[in-house]
Amino acid sequence: MELHKNAVSWVEIPVTDFQRAKKFYSTIFNYEMPEMEMGPNKMGFLLFDQENGGVGGAIVQGSKGYTPTKHGVKIYLNGGSDLNNVLNRVDAAGGKITLPKTPIGENMGYMGFFTDLEGNEIGLHSNN
Repeated sequence: MELHKNAVSWVEIPVTDFQRAKKFYSTIFNYEMPEMEMGPNKMGFLLFDQENGGVGGAIVQGSKGYTPTKHGVKIYLNGGSDLNNVLNRVDAAGGKITLPKTPIGENMGYMGFFTDLEGNEIGLHSNN
């Protein structure tokens, strides 16, 4: 068993009106939210101490898989040293891999998704 510093690696909060959401989060956290386009998604970043291993997140407006709901946010669990170690156990546990290990971008690591037994889609993140 591998013990991780954090259970969570990254959180995405789906939004439909990006500017309204950005204003809201900028207001409640008292900072100007940095934003960028990542593929088809518009992201506004929650501040965190990345240099010291802090866990971060963003608001995201995207066309696929980003529908706001009371039922939860998109969460990336820490995949450890290699998220395939976790993904390789998903099918045997009764879940389904919905996105195999995929590079995110230069120096951003890898992601993968699976559906759990409850029907939740959960993300994983690892640096390798």
